[in-house]
Amino acid sequence: MARPGRTPVTGERVSSAANGFNPTWQRHVAAYALCAPFLPAGKVLDLGCGVGHSFELLGRESVGLDLDRAVLDGQERETVAADMRALPFPAASFASVLSVQSLEHTPDPRRVLAEAHRVLKPEGVAVFVTPNRLTFGPPGEIVDPYHYVEFSARELRQVCGEVFKAVELRGVFGSRRYLELVAAEKRALDRVLRHDPLRLRRLVPRRVRQALYDRALRARRAGPDPHAAVIDLSDFELKDDPLDEALDLVAICR
Repeated sequence: MARPGRTPVTGERVSSAANGFNPTWQRHVAAYALCAPFLPAGKVLDLGCGVGHSFELLGRESVGLDLDRAVLDGQERETVAADMRALPFPAASFASVLSVQSLEHTPDPRRVLAEAHRVLKPEGVAVFVTPNRLTFGPPGEIVDPYHYVEFSARELRQVCGEVFKAVELRGVFGSRRYLELVAAEKRALDRVLRHDPLRLRRLVPRRVRQALYDRALRARRAGPDPHAAVIDLSDFELKDDPLDEALDLVAICR
């Protein structure tokens, strides 16, 4: 398993469980644990795998793929640096494809879905985990500058259904103590956004917004937080409903 914290802490990827980042780290780890039962036996392609913090939870051979070669170093498995929209594998190469918190990071998610479909074996399964846009941030706006697109349950089902024949949706739900942390972060975000009622932030170049976002994120989570430190895998569960209240959406595609 890759070592946490060996890449810079940014809003782009989860790379450390230190300090206030533990809840997000645990939520990502939980996604791997909760999705593993949906994956059939055989090799799995771990799309947008980042530092590879949880691939051992899948319990099967996996290939980690990420655009950034640096985050792949040290992972004790096969890794490939490539764009998710142009996978360097032949058709029908994998029994399953898993994408945890990566679909939202591409400006063309349909190409990612099409490529995942292409490299799946005929009876394969692809699972996409992505944040529920109804849960985080203000409606009608993507605040995270690393996200190009975010989905509601209906929207995720629709885009996956354009590529796959069968799509089932589940949701990752958090415990009360986790939701209290989410509510606190939303209140902090609302206080910041009130200073820009005209939403002029949309005119700021993405790279600049990313740098500002990273700085604010590190400052807000710089010190030890006992409430964040106690979050673990038991704070997350997979349910069918109500999906509009889920933290993350899970699309199981066949």
